[in-house]
Amino acid sequence: MAHNSVEFEDFLPLMAEKLGEEGLMEELCNGFRLLMDPRRKLITFESLKRHAALLGLEGLRDDELRGMLREGDLDGDGALSEMEFCVLMVRLSPELMEQSRPLLDEAFRQAIGGGL
Repeated sequence: MAHNSVEFEDFLPLMAEKLGEEGLMEELCNGFRLLMDPRRKLITFESLKRHAALLGLEGLRDDELRGMLREGDLDGDGALSEMEFCVLMVRLSPELMEQSRPLLDEAFRQAIGGGL
């Protein structure tokens, strides 16, 4: 099975530099809310497909959109929670990933109640 990746310009490091950590997290949360299904409070395939044009992804096939969801779906429920979306966005940015690893580790610990 061939793995298709979506090419994109990595703006997250620039956003982080301009907005700071809190501002970047706020923007990621805004992006999540824009894409999520308002009833489920998750990004579902349907909500991602409906809003793909907002991300410049209107040319992607259904299987490519599903692949994006699978890549970020840590709990296997077929959708992205806010935490999964933020982790995916940072993971897709190699430069930002290095800078934010301690922040992500702390956020993950808080999200799972402090016990690893």
